[in-house]
Amino acid sequence: MTDFAARRRVMVDTQVRPSDVTKFPIIDAMLAVPRENFVPDAQREAAYAEDLIDLGAGRSLLEPRTLAKMLDGLNISNDELVLDVAATYGYSTAVAARMAELVVAVEEDEFLAAEAQTLLMEAGADNAVVHTGPLVDGAADHGPYDVILIQGGIEEVPQALMDQLKDGGRIGCIFMEGDLGTVRIGHKSGGRVTWRFAFNATAPILPGFEAARVFQL
Repeated sequence: MTDFAARRRVMVDTQVRPSDVTKFPIIDAMLAVPRENFVPDAQREAAYAEDLIDLGAGRSLLEPRTLAKMLDGLNISNDELVLDVAATYGYSTAVAARMAELVVAVEEDEFLAAEAQTLLMEAGADNAVVHTGPLVDGAADHGPYDVILIQGGIEEVPQALMDQLKDGGRIGCIFMEGDLGTVRIGHKSGGRVTWRFAFNATAPILPGFEAARVFQL
């Protein structure tokens, strides 16, 4: 029988801590949340690999290192409201819920949304809710948010999501340019978001998050 708790410790000790992620709430959350429960049964054995887990249809579960470093840059506190976009089975939501006051997960795939709701309940994440709807629309009814986290590659941030970020809030995204990706953390002040580079990472571009193409004759 696989000792997933031991694998979680190895994941934190070999993927998270060596990436300069040392904040206790992040380490504690990643040790506590059973990542193997938030993937399809056929991929449980791969849950702690140092790689993206392909969930099909352009969706994936981010590498543990990438999620940990994004959370480190966003510095979520326990009185904050978080929007977790493209939550798939809800792993990132469960991790963030151990740091935040409330996490709203957005998932447009109805099967994934239903699975996430069940798995979050089983994980005891009673401060997390799942909103089923287009990823690009966010969940305005629950906002505005102190922190927005997007679980996948993007070329641009939809305006609807920017509008749901509080003034003084932060947003974390993986911006893809071809095969190269950079994680940037945006800080909103005076209605404008200023971005800063955090680290390099890649992920498939989420449907609907592509940049508008300009065609010229």
